[in-house]
Amino acid sequence: MPELPEVETTCRGIRPHLEAQTILSIEVRNESLRWPVSEEIIQLMNRLVISITRRAKYILIKFSDHEHILMHLGMSGSLRISDPDEPLRKHDHLIFSLGNGLQMRYHDPRRFGCALWVDGDVHHYKLMEKLGPEPLGDDFTRDYFYQQSRGRDTAVKQWIMTNSTVVGVGNIYACEALKMAGIHPKRAAGKVSKARLASLHEKIRTVLQRSIDQGGTTLKDFLHSDGQPGYFKQQLAVYDREGQPCADCDSMIKRIVLGQRSTFYCPKCQK
Repeated sequence: MPELPEVETTCRGIRPHLEAQTILSIEVRNESLRWPVSEEIIQLMNRLVISITRRAKYILIKFSDHEHILMHLGMSGSLRISDPDEPLRKHDHLIFSLGNGLQMRYHDPRRFGCALWVDGDVHHYKLMEKLGPEPLGDDFTRDYFYQQSRGRDTAVKQWIMTNSTVVGVGNIYACEALKMAGIHPKRAAGKVSKARLASLHEKIRTVLQRSIDQGGTTLKDFLHSDGQPGYFKQQLAVYDREGQPCADCDSMIKRIVLGQRSTFYCPKCQK
């Protein structure tokens, strides 16, 4: 699944080609995504795109203060900037033709993404209103992180992956941040000390920023807007490395399941 760094990289990839461009036409080739593609999207033809931003894993295409297309890449989605002469692929479900002669194509084999029209304050839209702070934003402070953890019996890995705690810390990056902070993924969030939570807070920021800087994690289903994969996977310390030696202590990386997600950790480094 594309995670926050991949979504941020997608925004950066499409922004130069989409901002300040007029949407000449919108072709809905398959409306059956996670939710049906909003019929109102067609109203945005011949309208100017003001900005491309991200909130959590949602991509926000702004046409006015109260009109947005809200997109999510789901499990396997991607947005690409293409030449109109490039042949369409089987799972290209949405085609946006732009005033600059290019197209933006939404590709999603599993169709778990979405493209919804939002009329009103997008940040109070039902999918957005209960989201926690951005992990790289000013609202995600050490004190906030510590106070939110108190009294929590939930495993710390599941807790940091909860969007009401902090947005965008997906499975890969949760495993990596916990390894960097030396915290066992099953430890109850409320039992982690203030000092160790401060370290985890820092490592969450570090691993996400590093991945954004390097272009997102390479996943078999995900490619960037220019068709190139990300480059962070080669530096993963624990994720998907079950049975391989830890680079810090030579213990074998283990895999368990938490919240129905594969979880990788070093039994010696993480307590």
